[in-house]
Order: sequence, then C-alpha cells, then structure tokens
Amino acid sequence: MSVRTGLSALCATVALTASTLAVAGGPALARSTATQPTAGAAPAAVRGMTSPYAANRKATITVRFREAVRRLHLAQETPRGYDRDKFGDWRDADGDCRDTRAEVLVTESLRATTGDCTIETGRWFSSYDRVYWTDAGDVDIDHLVPLFEVWRSGGKAWGSARRVAYANDLADSRPLRAVTDNVNQSKGDQDPSDWMPEFGHCVYARQYAAVKIRWNLRVNADEKDKLRRVASHCPNAVIRLHKARVVS
Repeated sequence: MSVRTGLSALCATVALTASTLAVAGGPALARSTATQPTAGAAPAAVRGMTSPYAANRKATITVRFREAVRRLHLAQETPRGYDRDKFGDWRDADGDCRDTRAEVLVTESLRATTGDCTIETGRWFSSYDRVYWTDAGDVDIDHLVPLFEVWRSGGKAWGSARRVAYANDLADSRPLRAVTDNVNQSKGDQDPSDWMPEFGHCVYARQYAAVKIRWNLRVNADEKDKLRRVASHCPNAVIRLHKARVVS
C-alpha cells in the first residue's frame, strides 16, 4: 500500500479532497478530479511507517485566500548555509519499495502506471504548462515551496527530521507536484516574486500560501507583495489545511 493511500484510508473521517481545497479557484494543480488524493490528519503512528515523516495535526485551519496571505509572517530571509543534502533524499516511508517520487507519480497518474518500485509510464498532466506526459522520465516532482526557499524562510532553524519530513510530505496533497521536468528546472529555487507558472496563477499562489502556513514558514516583502497582488485578482476561495506534525 502506498503512503498516500494508507494515510488517506486511516484518516477518512477528516480527509478533504484536493478538489475541495480548490473551491472557487479553478482546477486543482496537476490532478484530475477522479484521481485526487485526500489530505487529512494522519494518526500519531502508522504501522510500518519509518520515521521521520510528515503527519497532520488534528485541528483544521479554515481561512480565505486573501486572509491567508495577510497572515503570512513577514521577516528577512536567511539563506546562508543552505545545502540540498540537509533535506535528505526521497524516502520509502512505508517500506513498499516506492519512494516519495514514485508515490506521487502513482497518485497523480491519470491511468494505471507501469513499473513497480520505479515508475516507468503513466499519464500525467503538468498544470504549470498544461502538457500531458506518458514517460515518467519527462516528469519532475516539484516542491511547491522550493527547498532553498524553505531554508531561508525558517527551515534553517529546523532539525534534520523536520527538513526530511518536509521534503517528503505526502500527508497533504499540495507540497509535491508532478510537472514537466524542464519547467521545474526553470523554476529552480525561486519564490513567486521571481517565478510563476504560465497557467493557474490563482491556484498556485493559493496553494503556495497554504504550504507556507502548514509549515510555519515566513515570507519576505517582495514575496508577500506578489502573493497579495495575485490574490487580489483571484476568487477569495476557502483554504482548509492542517499544520504539519513530524513523527520521528
């Protein structure tokens, strides 16, 4: 059983589909309605799960998009000392031989995938550029809030377990996205003040704000100004989320 499937089944009473999270804000990023994974509160421990991994706190936060942006804490960023290795590699948290990349590919594929531990083919919609792919080699898994951005906006002060859990967060449907590889590479470590996808600005900005709140991350002045300007031209949709909890 995959991580996302297992967590969703155990947490059905509090799960919210990503289509619900995107109400009034356009289509959900990179997923069809039929294949939305759930994003609910994970239990304190899941049999077979190896720590560290991200879970969800029980309380649900409900906030409108523009208010979510207003709540983002403004602070100067501290980029010094960043090293990608400090966030670890893709993990196989539930021991089913599929690492985080494979779990996302399976969950977001619009048809059955081929390959067991390593996914080879499927059908993925990259909402950033509105392109479909069938070869997994053409798809990257994007951290919606890039790892370097996490580091400079609060992650520098985190312990190793929290950083690894963030980089492999499967307990919420927003932090990790299957997208066209060269589009993800063009994004790099940029925040919304420097990079936005070609399509879906409202959904992207809304989900970016949600991930920042989920992980208690700060924003700089340019970043917050960009999110505020995008939000002012978008439907003021409801965001529902859980703060992240790290099981280690």
